[in-house]
Amino acid sequence: MQKIILMIDKLLNVLMALCLAFMSILVFGNVVLRYFFHSGITWSEEMSRFLFIWIVFLGAIGALKDNDHLGVDMLLKKLPSGVKRVIFILSNAIVLYVLWLVLNGSWKVTMTNMYSTAPATGLPLACVYGIGVVMSIGMGLIILFNIYRVLFQIDAVEELTRMKESEDEIMEEVHEKIMESHHVHRQDVAGGER
Repeated sequence: MQKIILMIDKLLNVLMALCLAFMSILVFGNVVLRYFFHSGITWSEEMSRFLFIWIVFLGAIGALKDNDHLGVDMLLKKLPSGVKRVIFILSNAIVLYVLWLVLNGSWKVTMTNMYSTAPATGLPLACVYGIGVVMSIGMGLIILFNIYRVLFQIDAVEELTRMKESEDEIMEEVHEKIMESHHVHRQDVAGGER
């Protein structure tokens, strides 16, 4: 299960990096073409906008997975563990409902615009609106997994409700994840050599 989560995390990061790289190349290339050659790529601005939309929605999935969305935990810190668990499940049930609304709306808009095309790129607008479907499904799965963890793991509620206090904590967590993935990679290599 951990390997699947790591693979999905890497895929998400690669997709965001590719979108950002392609968007940067398009914008920079278009600026250079305009100023030095008095021409430009006609579809650059539209494609950059679409890529930016995808980056934002994919980033929202990644932020939820890493528990990096903004939150206020001042009251939550003072509550006993059992009450925290109930509040966590209720609040995440509300989030699931909102994600259902996003999924339903995104699906309808995507299906409506299946044969509509963007003016400059000619891409189906379903490619743009479809990210709402991807985001709501991805975030919904993460929420369901977190609810499962809170119900069946003892200290999961403490981990999932804890907000990051400072940049140092965030950097420490990133370092731990890198070291953990490096350790898993070493074990895979060592296991393959036997």
